[in-house]
Amino acid sequence: RSIVGRIERSRSRDRRASPVTTDPGPAAGGDAAGHAAGAYADQPASEDSVAVPGRVRRAVGSARRMAAIGLTVRAQQRASRAVDPGADLYHGMAYMGVPVALALARPRRSPAVYDARDIYVDAGNLARLPGGVRRLLGRLERGWARRADRVITVNQPYADVMAERWAVEPPRVVMNCAYRTDPPDPAVRRFHGRLGLPPTTAVVLYHGGFSPGRGIEQLLDSIPHVPDAVLVFMGYGVMAADLERRVRTPDLTGRAFVLPAVPPVELLDWVAAADVAAMPIQPTTLNHRLTTPNKLLEAIAVGVPVVASDLPGMAAIATEAGGELCDPEDPLSIAAAIRRILAEGPAERAARRARALKVAHERYTWEAQMTGLLAEYGRLTGRPW
Repeated sequence: RSIVGRIERSRSRDRRASPVTTDPGPAAGGDAAGHAAGAYADQPASEDSVAVPGRVRRAVGSARRMAAIGLTVRAQQRASRAVDPGADLYHGMAYMGVPVALALARPRRSPAVYDARDIYVDAGNLARLPGGVRRLLGRLERGWARRADRVITVNQPYADVMAERWAVEPPRVVMNCAYRTDPPDPAVRRFHGRLGLPPTTAVVLYHGGFSPGRGIEQLLDSIPHVPDAVLVFMGYGVMAADLERRVRTPDLTGRAFVLPAVPPVELLDWVAAADVAAMPIQPTTLNHRLTTPNKLLEAIAVGVPVVASDLPGMAAIATEAGGELCDPEDPLSIAAAIRRILAEGPAERAARRARALKVAHERYTWEAQMTGLLAEYGRLTGRPW
């Protein structure tokens, strides 16, 4: 940052010091070169002249991020070694957790698991790094994955990509499911009480992070096309301030609301109070295209029908649980999917609810997923868990 700042200040001083000639020409000693210098001294710099600082800024930012990752991992390894009492198995969460787990596991000859919850080099801020930096991170992650005794991840599409990229045994899939839940029937109308809504108003819920690429903007554009319904956002994130401003605009006042996140132990009770759970995640990165979001599994855990993106990591589960698919980039498609659910009569809605709960109880509970995880621990350690 210091280097980039010095370059920019220097260039700014140079521009201010450049002579501005109002009448360049031979009488003023202005040849062609002098004319050009005078004529453009007070004009914006050319694309070529501003590209170098921009490239420098991006390069410095990438270098800082790589350094931050390396220094953070090293600090965590040192701090963890100082307090590690020893373990039969080390479970490293995410790409910055696995090198710490490996560092602790190897001296004790204990197995280490890499829990890769995302395709990290194709997700979030890492996906926007220059290609060379991403390739370097990819090589580091591949090395960590191959040194781990087992890789686990959250869905089959992720597992397929990881197995191919890292040349490892196909990762074990352990999904981020909720515990088995038997929600009240009829549901407690928590949102109606909190927001003072009429009893006949339907609630479309988005819960989770307020982050780009999650379909928040598209949902806001869709709700005016869904009569007798309101859109509720529950969560937090970098888009919170913009979201608060948007719901106060004339076209959305009374149609969209923002509520704070609730404690995890209360979350399913609130989700159960919605009529539809919407998750039009955008296909902006490979990670987003293949994701199976927690909010999908939380919604079906309490029998709430979902409107989900027609993407590989979501479509099959949403359809199996009686949900509706949409084109996440088209607000009208999102609105149409919501209307299909809300237009149903009581018997049809009850059938959707029963179908979602049946699927959740049979396949998508943490109890079922935990059984598979503990079986993997047992295989790695040779001991029952």
